[in-house]
Amino acid sequence: MSPSQIIVLATPVFLLLIAIEYAWGVAKGRNTYRLNDAVNSISLGMLSQISAVLTRLLRVGIYTAVYGWVALWHNDAFWMSWYGWLLALVFYDFCYYWLHRAGHEVAVFWAAHVVHHQSQDYNLSTALRQTSSGALLGWVFYLPMALAGVPPLVFGVVALIDLLYQFWVHTEHVGKLGWFDRWFCSPSNHRVHHAVNDRYVDRNYGGILIVWDRLFGSFKEEDERCVYGTRSPLNSWDPLWANAEVYWALLKDSWHARRWSDKLRVWFKPPGWRPADVAERFPKPAFQIERLQRYDPPASRAVQWFGGLHFLALLGGVVLFLWHADRLPLAESVVWLAALSTVLWCTGAVLQGRLSMGEVLFIEAAALSTACAATGLLELHRVFKPLTMLIAIILVAHIIGLRSGVLLLLALAGSLAGDVFLMVPGYFIPGLVSFLCAHLAYISVFKRGQSWFPSRRALFLPLGFGAAMYAVLWTGGLPVGLRGPVAAYVGVIALMAAQAIGRATVLGDKPAIWVAVGAGFFMLSDTLLALNKFVSPLPLSQLWVLSTYYIAQVLIVRGLLTTLSRR
Repeated sequence: MSPSQIIVLATPVFLLLIAIEYAWGVAKGRNTYRLNDAVNSISLGMLSQISAVLTRLLRVGIYTAVYGWVALWHNDAFWMSWYGWLLALVFYDFCYYWLHRAGHEVAVFWAAHVVHHQSQDYNLSTALRQTSSGALLGWVFYLPMALAGVPPLVFGVVALIDLLYQFWVHTEHVGKLGWFDRWFCSPSNHRVHHAVNDRYVDRNYGGILIVWDRLFGSFKEEDERCVYGTRSPLNSWDPLWANAEVYWALLKDSWHARRWSDKLRVWFKPPGWRPADVAERFPKPAFQIERLQRYDPPASRAVQWFGGLHFLALLGGVVLFLWHADRLPLAESVVWLAALSTVLWCTGAVLQGRLSMGEVLFIEAAALSTACAATGLLELHRVFKPLTMLIAIILVAHIIGLRSGVLLLLALAGSLAGDVFLMVPGYFIPGLVSFLCAHLAYISVFKRGQSWFPSRRALFLPLGFGAAMYAVLWTGGLPVGLRGPVAAYVGVIALMAAQAIGRATVLGDKPAIWVAVGAGFFMLSDTLLALNKFVSPLPLSQLWVLSTYYIAQVLIVRGLLTTLSRR
């Protein structure tokens, strides 16, 4: 079995134990769960596992290469004996201790590890909250095992054992355990590790054994109430931002630092260290534990039910992907990683109030339509492609009504017709005409309250790009019968982009900029479609054409809905 399949088989056990802990907490009047936080933690665990399908190749590949080329001692019989397995587990736990310690004492490693600490709750779901970027550098700490000749199979198994052991220590319902606390990582010891109290910060790094902390001076016993989270709270349910936030902060500090040495040191100093000039120009408030507030944005009962049920459906999709991931071609794995990541992001966005339930369904249908087309699941693609624009139409009609949204609804209906025609062989011209009508309707929407093409630069830029692309298509073999229709289409979509960009230069607000960027993506999508059809086939053409097309539609619809719903 692959590691992904083992995780799939362990998942029902994890969820059962989480349910038992929740029930126990409710029965004892000490519930440690919140739906939004638990969903966010498990979502980050799912993101970690689906991304591990790719990053595992890095860690295992490098380990295997070092083991094969420069191992100092090859003796598989020894490592396969019971004492060899035990020694390998202790060896792994020792290496893990130093990786874990680096994760708290070196900024670039903290950028990866911080994900595990962002939850302000402490329960078994927190254990599943794992980084998606840790494997990019973390493999360095396990090279001593490869040098010592620990076979890759043994390394992989003990790594899994070490990881699974740490699940049960994430609970507040198990108190101190006497002698066990002195030797092993226990719930009490690990609560200290997750706390932001001054006396607890950067303590108790051990994975299975707490002995390492006692030997190397990082042990602290639990002796006051723990406050959980990080000293710079995430304050978001976005799983992608959760993985990126510290990297982004380090990148900004490195960019702003005046001295080249500081630009580098930012990444390798302890977390929180900032060059003096950066700290002076961009000050941050000092951490005060008494001012720490729990992040808990309000959500209606309907949103909570939607988020919960949506999360369960997503969990099923992730389980299905992980079970088959090791047999999928790399390109298909990347496509489904992107699609599932989009759905994970939507889950957090709806619970956070950044997206409505309708917007979530619109984006997710677009992601599934793209992924199904790119991976050859054409029957499902034929369902999700029209469904995507149908959801958009319903969304617009619900929010701004038929009368106020008539032009936008016509644009979406034209897009829906174009989508359907382009799925049917021999209906390229009707599809082209449908999208032509859609673009004319979009131009009319963008014109409302504005002059025609208010920016000359915004007019000439898309027209110039369109003329250049038409020249490429002409020389690339555009059929004679299509030269007129394609020329008209290129002209209309260039004018649509020009009107949208000109509108953005006048209004200057975010919704107008979203619409302008969306119009640009529309041009890009049509360009890719034309190049693929008339010049040269593109690798993974459906992925690039559909992803840019749906990004265009989502940005335009969201931008226009934001503007029109204010009126």
